[in-house]
Amino acid sequence: MAEAADFQGTSASPARRWLRRTGGLLAGAPLLAGLLQLPAAEPAQAASSDTVSVSVDSLSPSAPTDGDTLTVSGTVTNNGKKTVTGAHVGLRVGPPLTTRSAIDSVARHSDDLQSGTGTEVGGKYEEKFSKLPPGVAEHFSISVPVDKLDLGEDGVYEFGVALSGQTSAQPWDQLLGIQRTFLPWQPSEADTKTKTTFLWPLISTVHMTARTGAGELQTPVFLNDDLAKEIAPGGRLAQMLELGKDLDVTWVIDPDLLASVDAMAGNYRIQGDGGTTTAGTHQALAKQWLAGLQKAVAGKEVVALPFADPDLASLAHNGTSVTGSLSHLKDATDVAAITVKTVLHVTPNTDFAWPVEGAVDPSIMKVATSAGADRVIARSDSLQETAGLPYTPSAARPVGGGTTAVVADARLSTAFEGDLTKADSATLAVQEFLAQSLEVNAQTDEQRSIVVAPQRMPSASQAQAMAAALKVLQDEAWSQSESLTAAAKAKPDPDATTRVPSTSAYPSSLRKQELPRTAFEQIARTQDKLDNFKVILSDQSRVVTPFGRAINREMSTSWRGSSTEADSFRGDVENWLDELADQVKLIDKSETKLSGRSATIPVTVQNNLVQPVNHLILRLTSTNPTRLKIGGKAYYEQRVDVSGGHSQSVKFTTSANANGRVSVFAQLYTEDGQDYGDPVQFDVKVTEVTPTVMLVIGGGVLLLVLAGFRMYTQRKRAAARQGEDGGPDAAGEDTGEDPGNPGAPGDRLPEESDAPSGADDPEQPSDPAPDTAPESADPSGTGERVDR
Repeated sequence: MAEAADFQGTSASPARRWLRRTGGLLAGAPLLAGLLQLPAAEPAQAASSDTVSVSVDSLSPSAPTDGDTLTVSGTVTNNGKKTVTGAHVGLRVGPPLTTRSAIDSVARHSDDLQSGTGTEVGGKYEEKFSKLPPGVAEHFSISVPVDKLDLGEDGVYEFGVALSGQTSAQPWDQLLGIQRTFLPWQPSEADTKTKTTFLWPLISTVHMTARTGAGELQTPVFLNDDLAKEIAPGGRLAQMLELGKDLDVTWVIDPDLLASVDAMAGNYRIQGDGGTTTAGTHQALAKQWLAGLQKAVAGKEVVALPFADPDLASLAHNGTSVTGSLSHLKDATDVAAITVKTVLHVTPNTDFAWPVEGAVDPSIMKVATSAGADRVIARSDSLQETAGLPYTPSAARPVGGGTTAVVADARLSTAFEGDLTKADSATLAVQEFLAQSLEVNAQTDEQRSIVVAPQRMPSASQAQAMAAALKVLQDEAWSQSESLTAAAKAKPDPDATTRVPSTSAYPSSLRKQELPRTAFEQIARTQDKLDNFKVILSDQSRVVTPFGRAINREMSTSWRGSSTEADSFRGDVENWLDELADQVKLIDKSETKLSGRSATIPVTVQNNLVQPVNHLILRLTSTNPTRLKIGGKAYYEQRVDVSGGHSQSVKFTTSANANGRVSVFAQLYTEDGQDYGDPVQFDVKVTEVTPTVMLVIGGGVLLLVLAGFRMYTQRKRAAARQGEDGGPDAAGEDTGEDPGNPGAPGDRLPEESDAPSGADDPEQPSDPAPDTAPESADPSGTGERVDR
């Protein structure tokens, strides 16, 4: 936004403006007089800079008041090739800086010898060095009562630490090195205090995979053990927690971080090479960090981002054209509140969306609010002021459609970026932040609500600098803390801009880091596979929950700048889902031979999952129903239920009408008609009974019938003759039959001797041996154990 700093000479009132101008002239008068007395060669001598570097490692107190003693310490290093002699370090106070732009200018040229250097305090408030050899660093520490600095009206003063001396090449006293910073001066309570909201983000990268153990507890698998390093003492997240607990801030939390640490508090495993895993060992550390966080956020405002902090800009620019992408954002928002409440036992605010670096355009605003958030955290270098306001307006801006843009101040929000591992860098960042904050308060007598939204994942050193500045700000006379919700509800400035910048204004540097459309297409493909897989499961939550959260993680903002790792993560999620789905499959089947007109064909379904599967349909299809029918038609379907770790053979009745080979396809389907898994194809060879064989069999049966009839008639005639003659004893005739041996060999008819072998044996010599044994057509049970 256009700040008051961009309009020279603006201030709270004419009286204050006059005082500042007068103070500036008075403070500059001694310097001007000194410059007029310098020899003509002095500016050129000062240009031989970069000889000595000055670092300010500590400045305490950062914002002094009446009666304080200011202590400045640091080091001076001779970077030249010649020894510096007669050197001393002194403190210099410049004129008050009356605009935010003036502060920016000093910060950009903080070690430039050509810029104004202010008036040296002099006297005993300096540290002398008889010589500074090349490459040698010397420590200094100077303490000076604040009243010796001749500070005038309230405001921000340029403050320099400079080393002067001489070299053999230039044997006269000259300025050889300087470091400028700022001295906020507000010794008494300001008439009006700025309400300041500082966001304290607890966000990390993606740590958990979609993989879980097969046991009842589904042991989670982590990508690596980096999260343990972050929450360990001295780690980034450990520092954020330890520092934030004593600050009046609004906690902005990614629920995925909570879910990950909570998972680490139990049994967890670390992914290794080749699909191996090792047991995690940092359960106690995770429990300790969560317990500390629960105490820290008690009674504080907690804002929950959607689960895994989805990249709203990537979604808006590349994902909305892919079906289903927005539904993932809604799901991530719904899960957020539940996760935070479960882990931290507080009810979070889920009304805020936070695009990367607060950069917005109409499409981002539309996506950000699509999941229910009606407040979008933007930044003033994106939603810039266009009305020429001579001050920084309040953060809240109604931008239409019931949406409020909460515009964070860009200067304050970016004050702690960069490498702050060195003490001097951190000190300068703190002083510049405090200077900008005080200057905002001095712009007008109207109270305003200012929001500070720092980088999403501050390093440990950046967090320490942020905390140092906040501790000073909370105790100072120009600022008071405010929650993010209160800032969003504050009365908007009627003159502040509400126009969201166009899509073309979105920074190209940020656009290059976005997830591509192909990423969202892969996410949609994975979701389709998940939808197809879950319908067959008896306990869908075992799969839907870990994969649903993994899909959320695939859209995370943390993948910016890590496209290779993002691609790998998405691929692993999809591959793991494919592996699980392949655990339920049809067993390959070799050629089957059928003899006769009908038989049953078994098809086996295997379930290597630990849970039962159901709602599956198995269809067996004949490619030539004229020759072979399944269940009396071209195909037949049966429902399949298989217990976990078991297989089931499903039996289909077939009927053959002609000889030959027929290809048969077996395919699993879900109940809604979607293919499930790969089909299995096998051949069925039909050897149907021929007419010639039937004639042979029929002739044999007819001969047997005739032989039996002849035996019957002959015996009937013999019995009749015996009755007429009065039996063999009465007639005295020899009939050729011995009553004591009715079966004697010579007494039997040829037909009688052959008949029993055909009459008593049900299997005729003409029947071919069957290729398939008779099987029950009833479905088998689900308890057949998989042979593994």
